[in-house]
Amino acid sequence: MICPLANVEEVFKTSEGAVYQCSRKNCYWLEFQNTTTSFSVSDFFKFKKRIDSIDIEKMICDSSRSADVEIVMPFRTDRCFVLTVSDILNLREILDGA
Repeated sequence: MICPLANVEEVFKTSEGAVYQCSRKNCYWLEFQNTTTSFSVSDFFKFKKRIDSIDIEKMICDSSRSADVEIVMPFRTDRCFVLTVSDILNLREILDGA
């Protein structure tokens, strides 16, 4: 849930999630997989860069069991994302739109 004291504006939204900008706390809020995660501006861009660097083709072509998911733990958050290929594509769409 987004902080009730925050002054947020919707940046981009899909059926899978959204990104909001908080001008009061100078941060971004990511709604994804039924949770909300707060990022500083620089951490948000680092997270986007990390998601963009995931090799989807390798995940699809690799037949090992560990290739089915990618685990991403963003810097300075208490969140751990366990992402499938479709989750990564949905998250990329949200982050690219933002």
